[in-house]
Amino acid sequence: MSELNLILFGPPGAGKGTQADRLRSDFRLPFISTGDMLRENVKEGTELGKEAQKYMDAGDLVPDDLIVKMAAERLQAPDAQDGFILDGFPRTLEQGKELDKLLSQLARRVTAALLIDVPDEEVVRRISGRRVCVKSGHNYHVDFDPPKREGICDQDGSRLVQRDDDKPDVVQNRLHVYHEQTEPLIEYYDERGLMRRIDGTRSPADVNDHIRAVIATLRMEDDV
Repeated sequence: MSELNLILFGPPGAGKGTQADRLRSDFRLPFISTGDMLRENVKEGTELGKEAQKYMDAGDLVPDDLIVKMAAERLQAPDAQDGFILDGFPRTLEQGKELDKLLSQLARRVTAALLIDVPDEEVVRRISGRRVCVKSGHNYHVDFDPPKREGICDQDGSRLVQRDDDKPDVVQNRLHVYHEQTEPLIEYYDERGLMRRIDGTRSPADVNDHIRAVIATLRMEDDV
């Protein structure tokens, strides 16, 4: 297998960032997210960045065609020639189809789509349980990493609060958007035999081991 072109899927709170960091280290691949592409283009003042900034300033979503153009440039960068890890792109079925067209033009293809699967109720528990201290931003979790005194930061005695983005109703809305936009993509890659499901309720180390085993199997199948 000459290239390892991976797409990470999963609901908010599934641990995609953690696994992306491990995969980047394990396989020396660039981690490419929609947010990173947007920030880099805006920061560097590229034509695509200037165009995207207009939508962002207006509070609108950046159109698919702009995101696809940014991805086209990013995937041709020197560090992405042996493969890449995508997160947040493709975000819609249309973006998935455009990515396939782009890769086909480059004589490349998606190796696998990795779904870190976590039930909605677990996502809500993970995210809504987060607490952060108002002074220095130290993080806690009411179930997984609670402070010694409820509502008080262990390190500086500051009050712990729940961020607005972590409130259950906001998390539920984010999950609704995820299901609406991503489930058609999951079905799309599943039908093409590229989807691999990973149990995201297990420990980060176990999830990483499962992903590495999936990739090892893909490489063996490619060599047969």
